Amino acid sequence: MKKIAPAEAVEVVNTTPDYWLEACKHLVKKDRVMKRLIPQYPDTTLQSRGDAFSTLARSIVGQQISVKAAQTVWHRFEALPKQMTPASVLKLKVDDMRAAGLSARKVEYLVDLSIHFDAGTVHVKDWQAMDDEAIIAELVAIRGIGRWTAEMFLMFYLRRPNVLPLDDVGLINGIAKNYFSGESVSRSDAREVAAAWAPYCSVATWYIWRSLDTVPVLKE
Repeated sequence: MKKIAPAEAVEVVNTTPDYWLEACKHLVKKDRVMKRLIPQYPDTTLQSRGDAFSTLARSIVGQQISVKAAQTVWHRFEALPKQMTPASVLKLKVDDMRAAGLSARKVEYLVDLSIHFDAGTVHVKDWQAMDDEAIIAELVAIRGIGRWTAEMFLMFYLRRPNVLPLDDVGLINGIAKNYFSGESVSRSDAREVAAAWAPYCSVATWYIWRSLDTVPVLKE
């Protein structure tokens, strides 16, 4: 789920989070499925790329279209401003943004995102000290960003350890497959399973995704 800044010359952070090994020990001890899954994927890492603004902008660009199409539109869009910054995006012409392949609604979303960042209504510098729900509240106030996108941002960009994205179809399907022999499960069922994962729900979710051979993509 990671994003990009001006040219694609942004360093990719591919190091294992500090909490990962401790999380794996906890999960193996507390959960029979994790005890089986975790050893199967020894090379797991979380990638982070780009800055907060371009990460969220790219998630908006990629909504409701294929990964390939999203990459194409993103590369056209990021070539428009001199730099992928809120102030630069706000100077773009709507016609140029539409010509890059963006729908009218996505143009509105990107403008709203830029306004929030430019005006300082998202407190990026304070995020490290804020709890997950406070950050989610700031993000979902932006048009085009729902809770799922905010949770993916917490997991992959901010690398928060205890995010449980119950709106994620992959997570629900993975819990059904690994814990309920494929039978459908409710959000309540998923919460009960995840009770053993805390405080490392992000890590457990990652292994559930891996068990399905899926890679999360930011679409809402």
